Amino acid sequence: MTARSARLWHGLTAVVAIAALVLQLVLVLQGGRVLDETEQPGLAVRLGRLVSYFTIQSNVLVAVVTVQLARDPLRDGSLWRVLRLAAVVGITVTGVVHFVLLRPLLDLDGADWLADKLLHMVVPVLAVVGWAVFGPRPRIGWREIGWALCWPLAWTVWTLVVGALTGWYPYPFLDPREEHGPAGVAVAVAGITVFFLLLFALARYVDRQARPTPRR
Repeated sequence: MTARSARLWHGLTAVVAIAALVLQLVLVLQGGRVLDETEQPGLAVRLGRLVSYFTIQSNVLVAVVTVQLARDPLRDGSLWRVLRLAAVVGITVTGVVHFVLLRPLLDLDGADWLADKLLHMVVPVLAVVGWAVFGPRPRIGWREIGWALCWPLAWTVWTLVVGALTGWYPYPFLDPREEHGPAGVAVAVAGITVFFLLLFALARYVDRQARPTPRR
């Protein structure tokens, strides 16, 4: 794949991710729903909850790295490799968990429906296809995996602590009241952690086995 093709794809992904994030932010500012929330807390609380969603954080990471890749599709660097890997695996988990666990719980329409589909389906597909086809690779080693894993682990611990203190959880599978107590939450967290590890291992395998790309 050529660098020009890579720039175009990464640029498209960045535009869609940024547009989806802006749309969701506008909806929250206007009092729109986020996932399955039904209450209307104050603006500061709504904004705090918005940035607490793994969905939002993974889409932000995708936007950041694809903007950089649109400028330089051969971008490299120690920190950048970690961010790129975290973005790809994080947005994959976002898409899969939404499709399997959250989609059946939602009943959205209009702009809320559009934001939901962009953040949970369109951006994940664009990001994963972009990484698989355009890379850049090779970029993934065990060191990058170790550092990239720190983000979802830290997010999980922070979310559970805040939830225990405030009673609010961004996703129902992390809420002991929804998952038949702490044991149910532990099972859900363990399952998602294993899924993360499998995705990291798969990403490393593809990164090492596939042809280096893009070409200059």
